[in-house]
Amino acid sequence: MAVDEQRNLFLAILLSLLILVGFQYFFSPPPPVEDATVSQEASEGGMVPEAPVLEGDGGGITPAPSSMQPVASPTEKDEHPSLTREEVLLQSGRVRIETPQLVGSLALTGARLDDLTLVKYREALSRESPLITLLSPPGTPDAYFARHGWTAGAKGVAVPDNKTVWGLSDGKVLSPENPVTLRWDNGQGLVFAKTFEVDDNFMFTVTQRVENTGSEKVSLYPYGLISRTGTPSTLGFYILHEGPLGVFDGTLEEVDYDELQEEHRIAQTTTGGWLGITDKYWLVALAPDRGNRVNTKFRYDNVQGRNKYQADYLGREFVLASGGNAEVSSNLFAGAKIVELLDAYTTTYGIDRFDLAVDFGWFYFLTKPIFYALNFFNRIFGNFGLGILALTIIFRLLMYPLANKSFRAMNAMKKLHPQITELRERFGEDKARMNQEMMALYKREKVNPAAGCLPMLVQIPIFFSLYKVLFVSIEMRQAPFYGWIADLSAPDPTSLFNLFGLLPFDLPSFLHIGVWPILMGLTMYLQQKLNPPPADPVQAKIFMFLPFIFTILLANFPAGLVIYWAWNNVLSIGQQWFLMKKMDAPAKKS
Repeated sequence: MAVDEQRNLFLAILLSLLILVGFQYFFSPPPPVEDATVSQEASEGGMVPEAPVLEGDGGGITPAPSSMQPVASPTEKDEHPSLTREEVLLQSGRVRIETPQLVGSLALTGARLDDLTLVKYREALSRESPLITLLSPPGTPDAYFARHGWTAGAKGVAVPDNKTVWGLSDGKVLSPENPVTLRWDNGQGLVFAKTFEVDDNFMFTVTQRVENTGSEKVSLYPYGLISRTGTPSTLGFYILHEGPLGVFDGTLEEVDYDELQEEHRIAQTTTGGWLGITDKYWLVALAPDRGNRVNTKFRYDNVQGRNKYQADYLGREFVLASGGNAEVSSNLFAGAKIVELLDAYTTTYGIDRFDLAVDFGWFYFLTKPIFYALNFFNRIFGNFGLGILALTIIFRLLMYPLANKSFRAMNAMKKLHPQITELRERFGEDKARMNQEMMALYKREKVNPAAGCLPMLVQIPIFFSLYKVLFVSIEMRQAPFYGWIADLSAPDPTSLFNLFGLLPFDLPSFLHIGVWPILMGLTMYLQQKLNPPPADPVQAKIFMFLPFIFTILLANFPAGLVIYWAWNNVLSIGQQWFLMKKMDAPAKKS
C-alpha cells in the first residue's frame, strides 16, 4: 500500500469516527410535536383495550374482543380542564402510596394508578429542583396513568369503568408491607375485587378477581392499559428511542410517536413479554399474565385537536358459570430504568428481556458489559469517573499486543520517512512507478503501513458503546466526578470564552469549550507528534487541524466521554514512549 493510500485510509477512519460522534447534529429527526391536552380515558376521552371499531363521538374505543359485538361506551369532554394537578387529585377518594422510591396515590374512582412521584430523582442537579413526577391523573395537561379491568363478551353486563367508585375493603396505605384491596358489586351478581401490591422499588402487582353470584353464565376478558396525554417533548436522537415499545414473543419492537400517528393502530400478539411507553430515563410498562397468549395494541387518536397515546393488552376469555370465579395477576412497572433492577425483575417475575427497556443499541453485546464494568468500579471507588479511568486502563492492556504491533509499524514507517521522501522526489510525476517502488520498499523492510490503523478501528465501537452508556443509563445521570464536573452525562460546564467562569456572563452552548475538551485536544496533539508526519503536505495540514476539530466537536458531548478520550490519549502516549524506548535500546547497544 502506498503512503498516499495508507494516509487516505487513516484519514477515512478518523472521518468515520467524526461521523459516529457527530451524527446527532446532522441526522436528528424533525422537531417533536407540540404537547397538547386530551380528553379523559374512555369516558375520559381516551381508549380502552382491544376493540375492532371506534364508538362514540369523543374517540373512545370500546373494550370488546374481536369475536364479540362491541358495546358502546359513553364519552365526555374533560370535566376540569382548568384545574391544577393538586385540585384534580382532590376530585376522587384516594389510597396513599408510600415506598422507599415512590410517593403518590391510587384513585378509588376508576381504580387508576395516576399519581406517582419519584422521591430520589430531581429534574435538575439543584436540591431545590422539583422531584420527577411520573404519573398524573386525567384532567391534567400531562395526564399519564394506568388502569386494569374487565370487558364483557356480551352486551348488558355491567363491568367497572373509569367512573366506577370502588370501595376500600382491605388496607389503608399501599406500601411494600401492606397491600390494599378494592371491591365493587355490579348489582347483577358480579363482585369485582382488585388487590394492589408494590415492592421496595417500582414494581406493582395487580391481582383481579371476579365472582359470579348470579344465575347466568358470564364471559369476561381482563385488560390493562397505559394512557398518555399529549406528545411528550423528546430529545429527537436516532440513537435513543422514546415512545411506545415492548417485547413480543422475545422480540423487541420500538414505535416512534410520529410513526404511531401515521398508523393509528399497531397490533401484536404475544405469550409473555411486556409493553409500555418509555422516556429517556423513565418507563411505565405492563407485563401481562406470562402463561397465556394476549392481544396487544399501541394506539393513537387525535380528539378535538388533542393527542392521545395508549399501550394496552386484552387477555384470554374467562367463562364464569353461576357460582364460579376467576383470578388473573399481572405486573405494572412505573419508575426509573435502573439496569440491575430490570435484570432482577426478568428473573423474579419472569418478564422476558425487560432490560431492553434501556436502549443499549446495536452494540448491546459490548455496551451492557461496559455498563456493568463501570458499575463494578463505581462500587469499589465510589465514583463513576474513576471507573471510566480504570476501565480505560483495562482496554489499553487488552489492546497492548495490537498497539505493540501498531507502534512497531509506525516506528518503522518513521525510519523509512527519508527514503519515502526521496522516492517522491525521484518519481513524483510517475505515480505508478512511485507506488511500485514504495511497495518494494515496504516488502524489503517488512513493513505493513496499514498496521497503524488497527487500534483506531478497535476503538470506534468501544468509544460509541461508552457514549451510549453515558447517554442512556440513569446510573450516569447527575453522577459527579471531581472539581467542576458535577454530571458525567452532561458536557463540561466551563468555557474558554468566559475564562472558565471568571467573567460573569453566560455563553451559548456552541461556545462551551471547557477544560476537559481542551485537555483532550492537547493530549491528542502530543500523541500526534509522536507519530511520523504524513509525507503529503495537504494531509499533513489536515492532520494538524484534527486536534482542534475534535476539541470543538466533543466539547458538547458528555464530560465522561471526553475524560475517557483524554485519559486514553495519555495512556497511548505513555505506551508509545515506552515501546519506542524499548525498540531504541538494542539499536544503541549495537
